[in-house]
Amino acid sequence: MSPVHRINPAELSPPAGFSHAVTATGGQLVFLAGQTALDQDGKVIGAALPEQFATALTNLLTALRAAGGAPADLARVTVYATDVADYRAHVGELGRIWRQLAGRDYPAMAVIGVARLWDEQALVEIDGVAVLP
Repeated sequence: MSPVHRINPAELSPPAGFSHAVTATGGQLVFLAGQTALDQDGKVIGAALPEQFATALTNLLTALRAAGGAPADLARVTVYATDVADYRAHVGELGRIWRQLAGRDYPAMAVIGVARLWDEQALVEIDGVAVLP
């Protein structure tokens, strides 16, 4: 049983692709570094946001699995986007990518617009915190 529990009060707007609150009990914390669409050679792959999002999320989940976790263990995720309007325009596709790779156990999330990321070609970066049983 996961130590992560999602809370979505009826008094708040229905969440779409995130949870309003997440509690975590016991377990071990895993702090996941920001991941972009870097391949194993350190090159950004994908020209469009959905491609880069899929690679960045895959990289985050690879790090999580290496630490002994699974997508359901994610308690908090922050997405940094260089173009929030582009992110909003692709939100349906990004949601499908999330569900395909991480399932429907949504962490507490935020999307933050940034001027640029470390790698100039990167359009998105994702970091997170997980709680392992």
